[in-house]
Amino acid sequence: MKARRALVFLLVVWSLFPLVWAASTSLKPREELFATPVAYLPGGSNWSRITFQSYRDVFAERPFARNILNSAVVSALTVSASLAIGALAGYGLGRFRFRGRGVLFYSVLGMTMFPQISILGALFVMVRSAGLFNTYFGLVVPYLTFTLPFAVWMIARFVRRLPVELEEAAFVDGATPFGAFRHVVVPLLAPALVTTGLLTFIAAWNEFLFALTFTVDDSARTVPPAIVFFSGASRHEVPWGEIMAASVIVSLPLVLLALVAERRIVEGLAAGATKG
Repeated sequence: MKARRALVFLLVVWSLFPLVWAASTSLKPREELFATPVAYLPGGSNWSRITFQSYRDVFAERPFARNILNSAVVSALTVSASLAIGALAGYGLGRFRFRGRGVLFYSVLGMTMFPQISILGALFVMVRSAGLFNTYFGLVVPYLTFTLPFAVWMIARFVRRLPVELEEAAFVDGATPFGAFRHVVVPLLAPALVTTGLLTFIAAWNEFLFALTFTVDDSARTVPPAIVFFSGASRHEVPWGEIMAASVIVSLPLVLLALVAERRIVEGLAAGATKG
């Protein structure tokens, strides 16, 4: 038991240390960032040395607020499209029996295993030809290549454990197939939809490669590539304080979402892992 607790403690420290270190560095004055010996807490015993200048500089000297808005809009659109299409496709794969269903189901799952770089060239040509380059939809469409298969797989797994008798009762009462899906199935899918939506939002919010490739300026650039383009007063100066402050800012929404919806996430994953 003690060994297990020690292992859990080490895993927690290992997971939280980067975020704690980023938060500590973001609160240090610039002259103390590389001071020796290393101060693991900002200001050490002198709390008056803590400064929020890096946070002010992130918003005062850069269009970081626009980058956050871009990330929020793109992530919200990606989640909406993934859930809308994924719910219908997942319901069809999970409820109806037809020839090739198993092959189709695992093909959808297999799509999530391809590295993003393998389809980057083809997506670049498609996005550029469609006139979507450096736009919100120029990011949403590529993001669906990895969020939509995951949404379909999660929802289909959940639909399989729902009793079909509920839909049959709705048909007896005169409901259409789509009406039964909307009024009976969708409310029962709430845990799966919340879990899928949150995980999809996190994936879209943190995505870097497509966001870097399909944007050229801050009109559509999201926060991950925006942080990469941070630069100091000189060519060789790296503003580590601002980079750490930006990293903390973009991590907080995800941490809050995970804490608020922790129970929903666990319920959704547990429900999708079993077949009724």
